[in-house]
Amino acid sequence: MSSVFKRDTAFENIPSIKAKTLRINLNPDIYGTFAEIGAGQETARHFFRSGGASGTIAKAMSAYDKQFSDAIYGVEKDGRYVTQPRLKTMLSHEMRLMEERISRESHPDRLFFSYANTVATIDFSKRYKGHGWVGIRFQLDPDQKELDEIILHVRFKQNEARLQQETLGILGVNLIYGAFYKYHKPKKMLKYLYDHIDKDTIEIDMINFSGPNFKDVDNRLMSLQLIKNDMTDAVMFGPDGNNLLPAAVLYKKNILALRGSFRPVTKVNLDMFEKSYDIFVRDAAVNIEKTIVIFEITLSNLKASGEIDEQDFMDRAELLCSMGQHVMISKFQEYYKLVEYFNNYTKQRIGLTMGVNNLVDVFDEKYYRHLSGGILEAFGKLFFKDLQVYLYPMKDSETGQIMTSNNVKVHPRMKELYKFFKYNGKVMDIIDYDPEIMHIFSRDVLKKITNGEEGWEEQLPEGIAEIIKEKKLFTRKHTKLIEE
Repeated sequence: MSSVFKRDTAFENIPSIKAKTLRINLNPDIYGTFAEIGAGQETARHFFRSGGASGTIAKAMSAYDKQFSDAIYGVEKDGRYVTQPRLKTMLSHEMRLMEERISRESHPDRLFFSYANTVATIDFSKRYKGHGWVGIRFQLDPDQKELDEIILHVRFKQNEARLQQETLGILGVNLIYGAFYKYHKPKKMLKYLYDHIDKDTIEIDMINFSGPNFKDVDNRLMSLQLIKNDMTDAVMFGPDGNNLLPAAVLYKKNILALRGSFRPVTKVNLDMFEKSYDIFVRDAAVNIEKTIVIFEITLSNLKASGEIDEQDFMDRAELLCSMGQHVMISKFQEYYKLVEYFNNYTKQRIGLTMGVNNLVDVFDEKYYRHLSGGILEAFGKLFFKDLQVYLYPMKDSETGQIMTSNNVKVHPRMKELYKFFKYNGKVMDIIDYDPEIMHIFSRDVLKKITNGEEGWEEQLPEGIAEIIKEKKLFTRKHTKLIEE
C-alpha cells in the first residue's frame, strides 16, 4: 500500500472542500466514476471545479429518467429508487465497468473507486423533507481483490432543494476524501463527514463499513458514534450486528418496545418480553407478519456510570444480538419522545413493555417541566395514538406485596390522571408472570459477575451465562474500541 494513505499529517487542520478535491485530483493513482441520481451532479461538480479532474474522473453521470435508470441498473422489484439496494446496484455496476474498461496492464497503480448517491430532495409541498443513500466502493491497493465499502443514509433538514443539493455535494466530497485519507480512523472519519456542513442541515442515521480495511470495525460501535456525535436521535442494528435504517425497519409495522439496561439481560427481561409479546400479537388489530420487537437502550442509560464505556456497550449488544433481537439506541429519555419517533414511521399498534418503577416515572411531573403544556402535553403525545402499556409487576422488597397497576403509588396530584388512562384500557397488567424470578435484578447479577462471585448463572436466560464466561463480558476494564 502506498505510504500516502497510511497517515495524514499534512492536512490535520480542516481543509477546504477545494483543497480536498484538489488533493484527490492531483493524486495520480485515484481514479473512478460518479453516478448521482435525484439531486444533480453535485459531488462531481466540486471535482470538476477544483481542476485536474481528468486524472480522477473516468465518468460522471446522472440517469434521472426512470426508464434510462432501469435500462442501466435494472428494474427494482418494489419500483423504488431511493433505496439501499439501488445504491448497491449502482456501485457494483459502475465498479464492474471500471475494471472492464480500464486496462490494469496500462495502469498497474490505479486505485479504482465508484461513488454513487440516489436521493429525493424536498418536494413542492415542503411536507416531505427528502432523504437519500450515499456510498463509495473503493480500493486502497491496486492488487486488492475484495473492495472496501462505506454506505450511509441521510435525511435533509433544509427547506430548499438547492440548499439540500449543495449540502449533499459537500458530504460526497467529505466521504470520498475520508475513504482514501481517513479510513484508518473511522471514528474521526464520521466527524469529518460534517466538515463545512452545519449539523442542523442534515442527519446521518445509518452507516455501515465493510471490506478488508474495515475488518476490525464493528458497525454497532459506529452506530453509537452517530448518537454520541448528535448526528441522529436513534440508531438500530440487527441480530447480525449490521446497522439498519430505522425508517425501513419500522415502516408500517406494529411495534413492541422493551426499554432496559440489559446489563446483563436476565430471566426477568426475557419473561417481560415473552409475556407481553403473547398479549400483543393476540390483539386482532396486530398482524404478526408485520410486527417488530425492539430492545431499546437510552443514551442516558449508557452514561449511567459517567462516560460511555464502549466495551460495556458492546457486551450488552453481544448478548441481545445472540438472542436474535433488534436493538435500538436512542436519545429519548422520556417515553413520549420514543412514541413520537415511532409515529413518524407507522400508524399501526404500538406497545411499551415496562416495570412498575418505569410507570411511576412516567407519571412524575419533573420530567415534563420543559414543556409548555407540562405533563398533559407529554401524555397527549404518548397516548393519543393506538398505544398500549404492558405492565410487569414488582415485588416490594420490604413488605413482599406484589405491585401492579391496581395498587401502584403515583404522586397524589397524578392519581386522577393515572386513573383516566388505567380505566380507558391504556395500561394492562401482565398476569401470567413467573413469580419465582421476581427477585432478580440486573444490577445484582452484574455485581456478582464483576466481583467473581458464584450463583448468578441461573438468573440469566439459557445460553447467556456461557457467552458471558466464554467472552469474559462485563469483566474488562473501561476501554475505547475505536481509535480516536
